[in-house]
Amino acid sequence: MCLRISEERDSDGPTHTGLFNLYLDEFDESWTSHIDSVDYLILNADHWFTRPAVYYEDGRVVGCRFCRLPNMTDLPSAYAYRRAFRTAFRAVNSRRRFGGAAFLRTYAPSHFEGGLWNEGGDCVRRRPFRSDEAILEGVNLDMYMIELEEFRAVEREGRKRWRLLDTTQATLLRPDGHPSRYGHWPNENVTLYNDCRNPSAPDNFTLKNGDQPEYIHPYLIKSSQSSLTICYPSLFKNPAFIYQVFIADLTVSTLNNPNPNSTHVISSFSDLSVTLDFPSNNLRFFLARGSPYLTCTVVTPVSLSISTIHAVLELTPNSSCTRYKIRLNNNQTWLLYTSSPINLNHDISTITSTVFSGVIRIAALPVDSPKIESTLDQFSSCYAVRGDAVFTKPFSLDYRWEKRGWGDLLMLAHPLHLRLLSDTDCSVSVLEDFKYDSIDGELVGVVGDSWSLKTDPVSVTWHSIKGVEESSCSAIIEALINDVQALDAGAVTTPSSYFYGKLVARAARLALIAEEVSYTDVIPAIKQFLKQTIEPWLEGTFGPNGFLYDAKWGGIVTKQGSLDSGADFGFGVYNDHHYHLGYFVYGIAVLAKIDSAWGRKYRAQAYALMADYMNMSRRENSNYTRLRCFDLWKLHSWAGGLTEFADGRNQESTSEAVNAYYSTALMGLAYGDSHLVWIGSTISALEILAAETWWHVKEDGKSLYPAEFARDNRVVGVLWASKRDSGLWFAPAEWKECRLGIQLLPLLPISEALFSDAGFVRKLVEWTMPALARDGVGEGWKGFVYALQGMYDKGGAVANVRSLKGYDDGNSLTNLLWWIHSRDQQPDECDRLCWFRHYSH
Repeated sequence: MCLRISEERDSDGPTHTGLFNLYLDEFDESWTSHIDSVDYLILNADHWFTRPAVYYEDGRVVGCRFCRLPNMTDLPSAYAYRRAFRTAFRAVNSRRRFGGAAFLRTYAPSHFEGGLWNEGGDCVRRRPFRSDEAILEGVNLDMYMIELEEFRAVEREGRKRWRLLDTTQATLLRPDGHPSRYGHWPNENVTLYNDCRNPSAPDNFTLKNGDQPEYIHPYLIKSSQSSLTICYPSLFKNPAFIYQVFIADLTVSTLNNPNPNSTHVISSFSDLSVTLDFPSNNLRFFLARGSPYLTCTVVTPVSLSISTIHAVLELTPNSSCTRYKIRLNNNQTWLLYTSSPINLNHDISTITSTVFSGVIRIAALPVDSPKIESTLDQFSSCYAVRGDAVFTKPFSLDYRWEKRGWGDLLMLAHPLHLRLLSDTDCSVSVLEDFKYDSIDGELVGVVGDSWSLKTDPVSVTWHSIKGVEESSCSAIIEALINDVQALDAGAVTTPSSYFYGKLVARAARLALIAEEVSYTDVIPAIKQFLKQTIEPWLEGTFGPNGFLYDAKWGGIVTKQGSLDSGADFGFGVYNDHHYHLGYFVYGIAVLAKIDSAWGRKYRAQAYALMADYMNMSRRENSNYTRLRCFDLWKLHSWAGGLTEFADGRNQESTSEAVNAYYSTALMGLAYGDSHLVWIGSTISALEILAAETWWHVKEDGKSLYPAEFARDNRVVGVLWASKRDSGLWFAPAEWKECRLGIQLLPLLPISEALFSDAGFVRKLVEWTMPALARDGVGEGWKGFVYALQGMYDKGGAVANVRSLKGYDDGNSLTNLLWWIHSRDQQPDECDRLCWFRHYSH
């Protein structure tokens, strides 16, 4: 250490790692006295400056870090870090006889996974990160920038031969080389401190007791009391809803468990998988999404128990006792595979084994078919232990499975996967006749451990794709003038982050419409309104509410949400984050576009808001969880937050989800961030395709859903992991105008891609129209119905819009007229695809 440290001030300290006195402007003579004799001198510092210390300058205390002493200013680590480098550089430059080369080796980011080094974090990574899997951010970026700034300063002095050894990017990608928990004997009575540092695991495994079923296609999986239950669910259906019925088909546990009431531990998880450990019975389950097998490793020899709520009719082994066929009295047949021989016996409802260790795989036989049974046999020896989703280029997503065992990997693809799997990808084979049923449609077998999913491009533009009819501009301008005159930031009374964000985005729409119809006189007034409404939220000066950073869950919450879990629609418990923040991001992107100086001033806050739901990093020390809302296997978002439900996660409005990612891409356009443009555009495209696949209910044999449901519904109300509901959170199923509107709002240029199927749109509007005759229908909801009517009946839609007495709080007459008059009565499908053609908008 080049700085002078006095005796340890407190051997325990506030974090039980000691408390030191650190003299930031005094170098240690025992170190500097050796400088003259070396040819190469390498300086580095890194993570020790996060430890508790009391800071001295000029011989007096100036503050501390994590000391928790009375009347002491707590200073950030960056304060000491910068001054330490200045002192070290001064020490080297003061040595007149030193003629060697001096290097600064830059910051090496931390690599602990699953917690901090002293809180159970571990070094488990077996391969480096790829370049698109890790980004430099947060404290890592801050420390790195301090080093560069101080290095440039000493370099300009020119007194010594300073060289920069910049290893930060390389060390950002490396797996950590520390000893991890293996620095202790297994039975040593110590807290396991590791030398190295979680996106979100499935909700129902993490919240409360973690004992609600989680849908890991094709099975419902439930963990409870040292056991894991697998269910191949049947489907209950009627005109109002569809749901998968959880029944305890098979429950895996052990005999003679010393702690039968203990729960599971999530030992690791990735974009496409989660690993559950049961320490009390030495079982580990690799739950890979889309695996037709449940895979369990028995870590140490134990006797297994497999029970069922049904009756076991037959248990038939093969000649080597490594494969058993289990037939139950509910007409289900299951196959069980083991990595070595196992002896199984059964009574009416329980199968038990002799002592066994190794790998067990269990698969439901979806239909009584020798061909499917043979396929399961063929691929039973290869299993996935994790899966990563990697955005490699615009409108492309790769799945990369890490596998064990031998042979090829067999997984299942849902209907959207099959639509996107690249025809030119020779690394996978689709088994058309190998299928499992699911609420999401048939799951089809895919052989291969690397998938390439490619979607058609979607235009992300500021304005409509084909433009507004010139003859209609005057009508739009008239409405625009009136709507802008009504803008009054002082009259905004709502403290709700959701409704406030909608008002911001509504005003931002007016600015872009003004550009499109070439009436820019109103833009200064809109700009003023946007500044007056957005800045208090970015600066923390909005009295009734505001944004706060929540370090526990790694995200942004509102003041009201942090105090009341029901406030702001549950924003404080992470409900609807992409909805609320998407509106703000849209307003910020537009304001940054029309006022670049303002954009530069608030860039950091803008990116912080956006990162809450758009963080791409896998790093555990990231400020935000990875893609908080977007499900990289289902390829759409979930709006539910930290609340467990028996039916799993849920999402109501796909259009507000699309808005969030579309707004992200617009922010990229505003700031010249091409990476943000293509990531936002790609996820927008995937969200749109998922909406078309699972929320838009087709008929005439085109629906994925049973006829009982598809016959009476054109859109799903709330989509759950294991349920499809015709009703909404805020309205019954009969309020069809709300069901249509919540899948369309906010009305944007990207809505053209979301509702590109004109035939479906007509059927949707015709299905909805009779509901408008009901007493009490909101004028705002009517406006969205008329907007879609404008895609095939422009005159009727304009007349209906003109008759409205009010509009949704995120909509306006200007926006409705803009939409209708920018519709093409015969839309060209190519316009949806040609993203590059419209990039200049």
